[in-house]
Formats: sequence, structure tokens, C-alpha cells
Amino acid sequence: MAGAVPELPEVEVVRRSLERTLVGDRFLDVEVRFAMLREEIPVARLRRACRNRRVHAVRRRSKYLLIDLEGDSTVVVHLGMSGRLRYFSPEEPAEPHEHVVWSLQSGRELRFRDPRRFGVVLVLPTAGLENDRHFRRLGVEPLDRQLEGRLDGGDLQQLASGRRGPVKSFLMDAGLVVGVGNIYACEALWRAGVHPRRSVARIAAARWERLADAVVDVLREAIDQGGTTLNDFASAAGEPGYFAVDLAAYGREGRPCLRCRATIRRIVQSGRSTFYCPRCQR
Repeated sequence: MAGAVPELPEVEVVRRSLERTLVGDRFLDVEVRFAMLREEIPVARLRRACRNRRVHAVRRRSKYLLIDLEGDSTVVVHLGMSGRLRYFSPEEPAEPHEHVVWSLQSGRELRFRDPRRFGVVLVLPTAGLENDRHFRRLGVEPLDRQLEGRLDGGDLQQLASGRRGPVKSFLMDAGLVVGVGNIYACEALWRAGVHPRRSVARIAAARWERLADAVVDVLREAIDQGGTTLNDFASAAGEPGYFAVDLAAYGREGRPCLRCRATIRRIVQSGRSTFYCPRCQR
């Protein structure tokens, strides 16, 4: 489980943590200590956008954090595989791999730490953000109120129309539904009783409804419990997540299924470990 990366619930936990404390504060300046992440940080543009700018909102699109600033600019942060965005006091010594540091009017520092350097920090115009190449091909948000409050079975069935691949790969396709990463796909499929290798062409409407319910419930529960801490994930305040104690499928290879007591198995799909019950997932 050491390879787990932040997924939608973890990013949403960070977003909520930042929203409570960052909105209304002001960026005084930003220091970029290392610019070569997954994409090179546009240092000069980032400094112009952030210097002496008040924070209006903190949003999320898929796994991207969006920090809206006065002046119609948005700081975009993707945590990648190992990124953390946390508050520190200026007196606290720098940790290794702290690549970006924002100084705040409140006296704190917001530091982006990313040992593996797969994260993203950039700045874009707030207006028309959805047309940027990072966002225009993203699928629907499973918790988006524009979908009448949440994803439902009809949404999934419509997205699967004309497709024939395995349902787990379908759930993890960010061009269709965003944010359902490996951990939560395994958990949702277990809850819905759907085999991860089942073709989306062989799923009936009632089963799509169960699966949509499971996706939404798993994501919401994980958010409520602060995300899943498998490596060193924490909120912006440094609080760990506790959903790992409730995992029913992911990482439980060789242990009894919590529903039918059959032995949980592991297979590899698209290079990712999939955990499932061979008896009650069909």
C-alpha cells in the first residue's frame, strides 16, 4: 500500500482545510525554491499573480486545487504522487523538498513539499479556466451538484454506452468520471458486489445504480473521515485521515471478505493492484 497517492477525497480534505483558513487572507509573496516539477513552474508569472493578492476562494476540479485570487488569477496545485500543502510558522525550519513557499498576511507560511516532484504548481486566468488543456477533457464530478446532487446510475450507464472494457478501468478513466482512483474504485466495486473485470457492456441498470451509490458513499465517507492515510497524507493543518481503518477490499489480499468470509484476492489491471472478493463480486 506504500504506492498509494492522493485521490479525490484527500484533495477535497485539503481543499476544505484551506478554505476554512486561507479565504480572506492575503498572499504577500511566493518563493520558488525548485521549479522543475512535472511541469516547470512559471516563476515570474506566479509571483506577479500572488504578490499582495487576497484569496477569494479555494475550489477543486478533479484532483486539482484551485486558489482564486483577486486580480482574476487562479493558482492551480496538483499534489501528484507525494505532494503536501501545509501551513507552517516562518520560524519552523524548512523540510527537504519544499519547493514553493507562500508568505501570508496572517503571519503563516503555506509550503508545498513534493519529494517525488510529480506535482504541478501553475497560475491561470480564472475566467475560462475550464478551457485550459489541464481541464477541458476531464469527466464529470461524482459529487457535483450540477448532476442533481450526485452521480447516479443513469449517468454511469450513459457514459458506458458503446464501451466494452472492464468496469474498474471505466471508473478510473478521468475523461469519464474524475477522482475515482484505485483505492476507492476497489472499495466501490466491493460494496456494489460488482466484479472488477466485468465488462461495462454486461451491467444492467439496477447494478449501475448500486455502483453509483457505492462510488458516492465511499467518496463521501472518506472525505468525512479526513481521507486515507497510507503514506504521510495529511490535511493543510497536518491532520491524518482515518478511512484506512474502514477499507473492506483494498490491501486485504488473503484476508476474509467482511461480507461472505471468502478470501480476498489481488489481480493486476492496467498496472494497478485490484482487490476483490471472488464469491460475492459478480
